[in-house]
Amino acid sequence: MANSSRATLIKVHVILAAFVFPAALMFIVTGAFYTWGIKGSYDSQSHVIALEQPLQGDQQRMSTLVERELAQRSIAVPSGQSKIKKAGTSYQLEWTGSKRDVLLEPTADALQAKLTIKETTWYRNLVQLHKAKGGQAFKVFAAILAIALFLILLSGFIMAWQMPNYRKLAAVFTSAGVVTFVVMVGLS
Repeated sequence: MANSSRATLIKVHVILAAFVFPAALMFIVTGAFYTWGIKGSYDSQSHVIALEQPLQGDQQRMSTLVERELAQRSIAVPSGQSKIKKAGTSYQLEWTGSKRDVLLEPTADALQAKLTIKETTWYRNLVQLHKAKGGQAFKVFAAILAIALFLILLSGFIMAWQMPNYRKLAAVFTSAGVVTFVVMVGLS
C-alpha cells in the first residue's frame, strides 16, 4: 500500500513538474532579471491629439478617448486596466498590458494631449505577464501555476519525509530555508 501511494505521489510530482516547467522557467528568469533592473524595452511612438476640452480626472472619458484613438490606428487596447494619475495640476491616463502600454498626458496647450503607445519587445512582454498585466486567461493560468508549484514542493517534501534516509536532510534544510528567509526579510 505504501509503495502504491508513493508511486502515485511520484507520478503526480513528475506530471506537474513537467507540465509547469516552461511557465515556471519564464517566471524564474523574468523575476531574477527584474530584481537586477533588467526589465526589457519598448518600441514607442507618440501622437499629439486635439481635445474638445482639457483633460480632467474622468477615467471613463479618458479611456474612451484612448480607445477611439487606438481604433483609428487599428491598435488593440492594452490587456490590463487603465488608471488615472495626477500630473501636477493635470491628470494623465496610464493603461498597461502585456503587449503594449499607453499613456495619455497633457501638453502645454490645454486643448492638446500627447498619446504615447509603447509596444513591448518579446522579453518585456514576458515581464509584463509576470507582473499580471496579461489578460484574464493568463491570470487564471498563473494562479493554476502557483497551485501546481506549491503541490510540487509539497509532494517533494512529503516524499523526502517518507524516506528515513532523507527525513533529517529535509528537516535541516527546511529549517535553514525558514531562517534564511526570515533573515533576508529582516535585512531588506
